[in-house]
Amino acid sequence: MKEVMAIVRQNKVNVTKEALAEAGIPAFTCRRVLGRGKKLIDMTLLRSIVDSGEVPQNSTGEYLSEMNRLIPKRVFTMIVEDSEVEKAITAIMEVNSTGNPGDGKIFILPIYENYRVRNGELTTEAY
Repeated sequence: MKEVMAIVRQNKVNVTKEALAEAGIPAFTCRRVLGRGKKLIDMTLLRSIVDSGEVPQNSTGEYLSEMNRLIPKRVFTMIVEDSEVEKAITAIMEVNSTGNPGDGKIFILPIYENYRVRNGELTTEAY
C-alpha cells in the first residue's frame, strides 16, 4: 500500500474529487493548508518598492508582496494499493496541471501497517 499526498490549488478541489471518483478512488482526506513553494524573490527590488509605498494593486503587486505570505492550498491524502498509484497520479495531474508554477506537488509514501480503530485488526486492505 502507498499513501498518495497531493497539494493542489484551492480552486481545484471539486474537479480533483470528481477525477478521483471517476478513477475508482473514492476514499480520501482533504485538508486546508497554508504554504509556499521555493520561488525566489528579488529582495532588493521588493524592499525598494515596498519602501516607496508603490506596490501595485494587481497580480504584479501580489507577486511582489508574496515574500512571506503563505498561500492557501488543499492537501488530498489517500491510501491506495500499489497497483492504483499511477491511476491516482494520472487523475490528479489531468485536472490540476495548468503548466504554471504553483500547480502543486504529489508525494508517494509507503504504508507499512494499517489498523482498524473499530476492532484493532491489522489489515492489508487500503480502505
